[in-house]
Amino acid sequence: MQEKSSRKRWILAAAAGVLVIGGAAGVAAATGAFDGGTTAQAPGSAPSPSKPAEPAIPVEFTAEPADAAVEVNPVTVPTLKVQHGTIESVSLAPEAGGEDVPGEFAGNRTEWAASEPLAFNTRYTFTFTLADSNGETKTSSQAFHTVTPPNEANAFMGPLDQSVVGVGHPIEINFSEPVLNKEAVEAAITVTSTSGQVGAFYWISDNKARYRPETFWEPNSTVTVDMKLFGVDFGNSMIGNFNEKRTFQVHNSRVAVVDNLTKTMQVFIDGQLTRSFPVTLGDSEWPSPSGYQVVMSQHSTLPFRAESIGLKPGDPAYYEPFDASWASRLTNSGVFVHQALPGAMGALGVINVSHGCIGMSPEGAKYFYDTFEPGDLVQVLNTGVGPAAMWDGYGDWNVPWTEYSTQAKS
Repeated sequence: MQEKSSRKRWILAAAAGVLVIGGAAGVAAATGAFDGGTTAQAPGSAPSPSKPAEPAIPVEFTAEPADAAVEVNPVTVPTLKVQHGTIESVSLAPEAGGEDVPGEFAGNRTEWAASEPLAFNTRYTFTFTLADSNGETKTSSQAFHTVTPPNEANAFMGPLDQSVVGVGHPIEINFSEPVLNKEAVEAAITVTSTSGQVGAFYWISDNKARYRPETFWEPNSTVTVDMKLFGVDFGNSMIGNFNEKRTFQVHNSRVAVVDNLTKTMQVFIDGQLTRSFPVTLGDSEWPSPSGYQVVMSQHSTLPFRAESIGLKPGDPAYYEPFDASWASRLTNSGVFVHQALPGAMGALGVINVSHGCIGMSPEGAKYFYDTFEPGDLVQVLNTGVGPAAMWDGYGDWNVPWTEYSTQAKS
């Protein structure tokens, strides 16, 4: 990106090969085109030549962005600064047509600066008229082009604006371009909550960041995310192209505790035990992940295919396609709370027969589907295996806060 200053000088000597603000007496005398007038003489006296005007001091100016600059960041503030002269007028406008960018003068009209940001993918013409100390004027023009679409960067956030979620829902921001300047991007995003909770970002990849407080969101609180990413340099010449503020609500606390030792699910609403159901979990070859899992999405019916978890016909663990009822997703890799198949009803509360899912009775699965929503928590205990990976669902709550909040940004 060309952002260097363009510095030009106007002087009053044709031999220098630069522009001249015409009409100055020194130049007129050299060319004979400007006589400056005569004074009447007494009879018999020798003529007295008129006194020429003092030559103007050469006008110097600096205009930014530089002439012919390309990929100019739209947050760049166009400026014009003049020495040994004043600014008569300024026009900064899209070359294709449109209103001038407003600006303000300073320093007795020796400085001008734009007062509103530029637009993306726009060629601007910067035209200005300057006056020297003798009042002679000269108009000059230059042009530059702002960031083009290949260098624009966008982002997409969840939860959605004005949504209502559970206490365990982290904020997730997916960036259209890899973010190399992570600290700059984090500094441009402000998260506030009515509970006053302070959180931290955790980068799963260069394109995905999460944010959560140290403990679960306070029930019945409101969270606001103010993303001021317009003009922020993501790195590698990728520039953020938007500002947006989003707000979501956190409803009351809903937590389901699933214990592999007892093969039960206990449902706690606002800390109070309300229901208990028998369950079946993943068998020894497909154990259910432990730790906190967060409801991601819900489906009254959802096609289940063994191929989605890497199985094919003939594999010992292969199962025939079926449509699961009352399915609540817990991981990207395919762990759900759902109604168990008829053949597995006898296993509820007794043995594990699933491929990692939490199987329930029709009543239990329907209750969970109706009671829980995205962001609500499922805590799985005593399966003998660790939690799902961070990227596999919303596993943020399984990462210790000291690690989560101090992750290196490189």
